[in-house]
Amino acid sequence: MRALPGPTLADFEAAQQRLVGIVQETPMEVSRYLGGMLGADVHLKCENLQRTGAYKIRGAYNMLAKLTDEQRARGVVAASAGNHAQGVAFAATALGVRSTIFMPLGVALPKLQATRDYGADVELRGLDFQTALGAAVEHVERTGATFVPPYDHADIVEGQGTLGLEILDQVPDAATVVVPVGGGGLAAGVASAIRQRAERDGRSVRVVGVQAERAASFVASLEAGVPTTIATLPTIADGIAVARPGALPFAIVREAVDEIVTVSDDDIARAMIMLLERAKLVVEPAGAVATAAIMTGLIASDGPVVALLSGGNIDPLFMERVIGRGLAASQRYLKVRIALPDRPGQLAIIAQIVSDESANVVEVLHSQHDSWTSINDVSIDISVTTRGPEHAERVLEALRRAGYEPQVL
Repeated sequence: MRALPGPTLADFEAAQQRLVGIVQETPMEVSRYLGGMLGADVHLKCENLQRTGAYKIRGAYNMLAKLTDEQRARGVVAASAGNHAQGVAFAATALGVRSTIFMPLGVALPKLQATRDYGADVELRGLDFQTALGAAVEHVERTGATFVPPYDHADIVEGQGTLGLEILDQVPDAATVVVPVGGGGLAAGVASAIRQRAERDGRSVRVVGVQAERAASFVASLEAGVPTTIATLPTIADGIAVARPGALPFAIVREAVDEIVTVSDDDIARAMIMLLERAKLVVEPAGAVATAAIMTGLIASDGPVVALLSGGNIDPLFMERVIGRGLAASQRYLKVRIALPDRPGQLAIIAQIVSDESANVVEVLHSQHDSWTSINDVSIDISVTTRGPEHAERVLEALRRAGYEPQVL
């Protein structure tokens, strides 16, 4: 068996014992819906139900548990706007260690409050993560506290890799494991632990990583052969929007992950809605990318598949926006602009056409001042809920048959 860089199988197994009583063995749910799409059994590893709402507690606790008494006395520091902050705060409090977390000023209130509730001293610095990170580094230099990185550290990778062992314990015949990829700590740990355990047992398991297409730093780095910094674009999967892979995770992923694919924001939003409706699971965008990859046909397997749902921490207001995006992407929420003659009764006609097709108008915006209509016309924007693409097309065709020219917005 070719040795992988980073932690050994014995290291991962020791970390698994270290986390007993701290992390939960999260459920492994069967998804008949995804299984029907894929033609193979699909299991959902529900790390969104982990303590603190994400897998990050595994790596954070594993690293902090290894600190010396002197290091513990000086405390720990992290910079994060999300799950890493909560994982470090929880782990530090559980070990009796003081934690200071630097977060940007715009951090979502639920994440800020949760980090404080887990026992951390929170310092708000700057408007972006890089400013908060700079402040954390300055704090470390000033106080001698230990910095806890989000992914580029052997102890972090080792802790995250316990998820790989847990997956194989729960689904021993897994043929493919699909895992989100950001900075690479989770993917490196899971892939390495699975690869080493499977090879020891004389079998193989395929590991596929998934990135947001607007922040696919691993794709660019693997093509270049070295960790490469990319210009990321805004994505709803902010939890995996990392511009440059970690050095150690990159070295492991290059050897242990079979393939990395990318998914769009619309793909992710559709996956989140499916998980809500079919599996009754609240999953954050970064945590839904593995499911999105299955739904978009990017995953093939001749045996059972495990999709890792890495986290469930999402602001309810943002969730509302994502649901709207996902419904629109699935053509279950159709927004149409129509030019109408400026005379009474036209809106009632439109409403009747939509109703006759068993769809429902949920919002109407009326304007007499759009430049694209003639002076004798008005425009309306109508929002309609449908049952999917075929039903949406029937509604549009009914409007066309009535002489209107609907524009999908």
